Amino acid sequence: MREATDGGATAQGADSIEEGKRLVRVGGGGLSLADRLSEHLHRLTWRTPLHSLRLKGRHPLKLMAVPEDPVLGDMERGHALLGGVLDWRGEERGVESIDFAHPDWSSGFADHLHSFAWLRDLSTVATRAQGAPIAEYLMGRWLDAFAETVDATAWRPDLWGRRILFWTAHAPLILSSTDLVYRSRVLNTMARGARHLDRGADKAPPGVARIAAWCGVIAAGLLLAGGDPRQAFGEAGLNRALDSGLFADGGVIARSPAVQLDAVMLLTMMREVYDARGLAFPEHFQARLQKMISALLGVMHGDRSLSSWQGSGPETPERIAAVIEASGVRTRPLRQAGDWGYQRLAAAQTVLVMDAAPPPIARAIEGGCASTLAFEFSDGAQRIVVNCGGARATVAQVPASLAHGLRTTAAHSTLTLGDSNSTAIHADGTLGRGVAQVELSRQESDAASRIEASHDGYVRRYGFTHRRQLLLTGDGRELRGEDALLPEGRKRQAGSTNFALRFHLGDGVEAMVTAESGQAILRLDDGALWQFRCRGGTLAIEESLWIDGTGRPVATQQLVVTGETPAGGAHVSWAFKRAL
Repeated sequence: MREATDGGATAQGADSIEEGKRLVRVGGGGLSLADRLSEHLHRLTWRTPLHSLRLKGRHPLKLMAVPEDPVLGDMERGHALLGGVLDWRGEERGVESIDFAHPDWSSGFADHLHSFAWLRDLSTVATRAQGAPIAEYLMGRWLDAFAETVDATAWRPDLWGRRILFWTAHAPLILSSTDLVYRSRVLNTMARGARHLDRGADKAPPGVARIAAWCGVIAAGLLLAGGDPRQAFGEAGLNRALDSGLFADGGVIARSPAVQLDAVMLLTMMREVYDARGLAFPEHFQARLQKMISALLGVMHGDRSLSSWQGSGPETPERIAAVIEASGVRTRPLRQAGDWGYQRLAAAQTVLVMDAAPPPIARAIEGGCASTLAFEFSDGAQRIVVNCGGARATVAQVPASLAHGLRTTAAHSTLTLGDSNSTAIHADGTLGRGVAQVELSRQESDAASRIEASHDGYVRRYGFTHRRQLLLTGDGRELRGEDALLPEGRKRQAGSTNFALRFHLGDGVEAMVTAESGQAILRLDDGALWQFRCRGGTLAIEESLWIDGTGRPVATQQLVVTGETPAGGAHVSWAFKRAL
């Protein structure tokens, strides 16, 4: 494994035209050379006293530097903003109708609005002249509501951390006004938010929220005049946040690939903050970032998108690629994330990712999923077996009841017993009793790679351990499996208990049952054919759905193998084999 050098970033920083490119990128052919030079000259004013306003104290109120935002925004959302509409996963509000005193939006929309992450979308499609009026209007409304009023949502430590990152990275959009009173309100509020973070960053929930809060502390220390003494304090806090928010293998404690991507993005933005001040990114942060990228790559398929775990959807390949490229890290996928809980098998162009751990604890994530021992399987860019996914990434039009159903064991490619979840999901959304222990063994050779894992999620209720064995041949053309229910403990229900073994199929996979019992043919979009066969249960094809990278549900199919579990247990063997 090796880390890519930063030579490209250094060269770009020295280029007087490219330096301002982030703020003038448009959807079409871009701006003229004269326009780009004008934008660059405007950006340089942030490094001079021309736009500073001295307040009480020793230091003038100004930004010491303006970092680049290393990640492109969403062009569709950016164009919507230019049209006067703020959009978040299908939930829309007119910019002029946003009323902070009477919020009528979802928590996800609130986070997007209050974090000012939408500045990235606006900057991606708009010139400063086009985007500044929109950004300054929303900024003014936000300041009127919250600059002097501490609000439970708006002043959350994680949102303040993100807000400082986005305010500073997109300063030319929010600080272009010649109104010195407005500009001083923005900078004064930012300084007030930084002091709020000094006291409250460690009060944010462990994980990505606390990481975001401490990133804001460091950014304020490096970018606000007179804040340098805050740097060491912030670095110590971020180090603690990473210790408590990441496993030793680099995975986030939420066990969500989407949250992992978000954490990588935060550290990548932090690198730009240091770069803007001409400082080296601390080595211990860089080492953490490299592990985080390796873990993220470990749950990606051949289509360069994420597998669907803990409410995550696949995200879009463009966004994932942009974040990874911006990180500057080049490394290999992590195959065995013992702490984070994901196992990866890869042979030729096939990839398998398995959840081999209990669900995350409640304080690490809202909306955890009962997915233990589920797997996803892909052939090149085509996903064959998936999880429905996306419980936390769905668009606003998806009913809440469906989003809740996406968290269940039945929405994952694994076995359910007695039509129940391997880990209970309470009515209030929290996870209850279920999987507490997972046992795992793994063997690899040139001929095949094998994983055997078991969980105790059904022992208390039904008296059975679920054991799953997976074997992927060295040429990647066959995946063999066995699911067994093994008696353990004291069974609480007399008689047989029904089981269902589900294999949710990817978008574009068409399944057809053959004349032979227990067999089906899978036709992929690219023309490839895979055979499925099973013994130990009755095979059927049923409807399913999959949440795509944009959070929208896509109608798909699933293979379902059903049967009864007597007191002595049950075994189902199955295989996917490439036929063409």
